[in-house]
Formats: sequence, C-alpha cells, structure tokens
Amino acid sequence: MIETTAAVASSLQVLKQRLGAQAPDIAVLLGTGWGPLAASVQAAPDAITVPYSELPAFPRLGVGGHAGTLTVGSLQQGPRTVRVAVLAGRKHAYETGDASGMQGVIQSLAAWGVRLLVQTNAAGSLEAAMPPGAVMLINDHINLAQRSPLVGLAGDDRFVDMSAAYDPALREQALALAAETGTTLHQGVYAWLLGPQFETPAEIRMLKTLGANAVGMSTVPETILARHAGLRVLGLSLMTNMAAGLSEETLSHAHTMDMARAAADQAVELLCTVLTGIEL
Repeated sequence: MIETTAAVASSLQVLKQRLGAQAPDIAVLLGTGWGPLAASVQAAPDAITVPYSELPAFPRLGVGGHAGTLTVGSLQQGPRTVRVAVLAGRKHAYETGDASGMQGVIQSLAAWGVRLLVQTNAAGSLEAAMPPGAVMLINDHINLAQRSPLVGLAGDDRFVDMSAAYDPALREQALALAAETGTTLHQGVYAWLLGPQFETPAEIRMLKTLGANAVGMSTVPETILARHAGLRVLGLSLMTNMAAGLSEETLSHAHTMDMARAAADQAVELLCTVLTGIEL
C-alpha cells in the first residue's frame, strides 16, 4: 500500500513542530542488536522522542526488539558531536507481504531534509572469516525476493538506478574511520530473502554461488525507497549466526536477539565512530 501525500504532509508537520524545522543530516534505522544507539541519543540533554504512533505516515510495528520510536538528539564520541535522528524499528515485508511498509517514513524524512540514511540489521554470515559478532559494511545487495516498494508508483522517477545504492564515497570514509580505531569492518553483499522462516542449507549454498556474503530479511526495501527519495545510503550488518548448514546452531528469532545483545556494545561503538566522523 502506498502512503498518501496527506499522511506524509501530516508527519512532516509533526516532525517540524516536535523536533525542529531543521532536520538532522543523518537518520539511522536500527535493526535487531543496534538498540543501544537509541539509548545513547535519548540520554543526550537535547534529546526528544516521538512515538511512531504520533506520525501518520509511520507504521505500527509487530516484531520483538523494535520499539517504534523516533529520537532526535546529539551523539558524542570523543571530541566529535553530531545531531542524528534514530529510528528504533522497521516494518518488515514478511509481516504483511508488502515491501512498502517504510515508504511513508522515508518520504517524510526526505521531505524534512534528511540527507543520509544509515541502515543497520542483524544477519546470518556466509563467510567463516566473518563469525557472529562481526560487522559487515554492505557494498551491494541481492533482492532475491524480487519485491519492490515502488510498485504502484506512477511516473518515470520510479525507475531508480541502483548501481551505487550504498554510497561508494561514504563507504570509503566508514572503512577509514574503522581503521583509525583498529576495528575490523568487513565488506560484502547482503542478500534479502522475504522470510519470516530462516533459509535452508540449499538456499544458502545457492546464495554463496550468487556471491552473497550475508543474508537477512530487511534493509533492501528501505534502500530502494531511500534512493528513490534522493537519500544517500550506508548499510551495516551485525552477524548474529552462521547461516543454515554452516554450523550446528539451531536458528530462531530468540537466538538472533540473544547473539545480537551479546555483540551490541562493540557494534554500536563502531557505528558511533562512523556517525560522528563521516562527512557528507
């Protein structure tokens, strides 16, 4: 379902009234395991939080670990400070079968003046060198679900160039910032499958053949929406498990959340380094 212009206009009005006419340059969409960033921003003296329920174009969420709040505030690491908008939670396509669940959010952020969407998620690793706890900078994706949040839009602008979906210049900066702190930041291709079931070992073997390095159930629709809206995109995946058939783990959402919590502090510290150091 495509969000109406009226819902986006109403959300924009609330954003300006509650959070200020001047939007932060950066919005961060938090996936499973990345929640501590929201707590850090909420603790800032200038922080303001608005529930999704007060923003007409924003979705109602139905997945554990996704709070459904938008917080704007200052994030400080060392001498660097940046004002960011933190989105705690996303609407997944597997909840309804509709890939456009975050369309109203992205359109509202773009209308407000946000320039960069930083996406985070939890993912399964296809690489032995990238075990649980590792963080991967997404350099490309495979839309294996072959669903698009742009279906139903009119006009030639629906035909969006995705050849550099994850901004190459910003990726170089992120890698350099990680290197400055001695933090390992992997790079790779993220494969999106619809879910909510986890993949089979045969599907993972197929994904490896196709060139994927990590697999998950989110992020790709929001990247498409962001590029359609003219936003730049960075993506970070936190490895919470080895993909099906690559270990003896039994996969479950509870297991994913447990592993994400165990690795969250280090991942969020890296994310803070990137957010406070990147130059648009």
